[in-house]
Amino acid sequence: MNSQEYIEVAIKIAPFSEENAEIVTAEISELPFESFSSEDPYLKCYIQKDLYDAQALKVYLSALEGYGFEIEHSANLIPATNWNAIWESQFNPIVVDGKCTIKASFHEGLKKTRFNITIDPKMAFGTGHHQTTYMMCRALLQNEEFVKDKVVLDMGCGTAVLAILAAKMKASRVYGIDIDAIAAISAYDNARLNRVGTRIETYCGDASLLQRNTYDVILANINRNILLQDIPTYSLCLHREGMLFVSGFYVEDMPLIIGMAQNSGLEYVSHDSVDNWCCIKFIKPGK
Repeated sequence: MNSQEYIEVAIKIAPFSEENAEIVTAEISELPFESFSSEDPYLKCYIQKDLYDAQALKVYLSALEGYGFEIEHSANLIPATNWNAIWESQFNPIVVDGKCTIKASFHEGLKKTRFNITIDPKMAFGTGHHQTTYMMCRALLQNEEFVKDKVVLDMGCGTAVLAILAAKMKASRVYGIDIDAIAAISAYDNARLNRVGTRIETYCGDASLLQRNTYDVILANINRNILLQDIPTYSLCLHREGMLFVSGFYVEDMPLIIGMAQNSGLEYVSHDSVDNWCCIKFIKPGK
């Protein structure tokens, strides 16, 4: 049982929008928050009581001045809670195109698909936005022949759903990177739980780690602002004729994402959308 005491930081955003909430999340993501949830007009952030630093939070939030919205925040102690039980009650299995099942270890009696992934995350690190996870998995499945024997990067890997799927699709090597240490540890554990740990390496960090390697496929299911910042780096680290798949943003953000990718030497190939969330495929032209 996970009964650690947590602090809930409620950040009121005016005017509230998912885009503004993502900007705030990106700004404070270097602090050791374990999860975030948006509940208009609040972004709610959760952190272990012993790791909460009120002054550090104020410093990060002060950097948001000039973004066109106002913020105020409060912090409250949440009594010891069985987060695992809460998470279990909220996580339903996901089946992608009848080919890939994403489930937890407590899900039993499910029909087997070609690829079966078991995820046991730390506090509230489920499968992220189901729509974006679904689309990224579908994009991988649609490019299975290309993924086989290739080097794959799962950027912002979270619980490593995409990294694990790539490994099960016979990628030669898979790297998972997440800025959150707890997510990186969860990714490491889940890779071994799914018996692909020998082909997946996980790291805690940001896009600055990418200079260590080059990749055939890069998967980045993050958010619009981080993608706009990091797409040039992705392009530099992508092999010629390599593929980049990005998600974690809305359909209306497509022109910005495509524009940045094209300015970085990538070519738009196609896109997918579910409930206004978007996933785009790019390639890096050959010589």
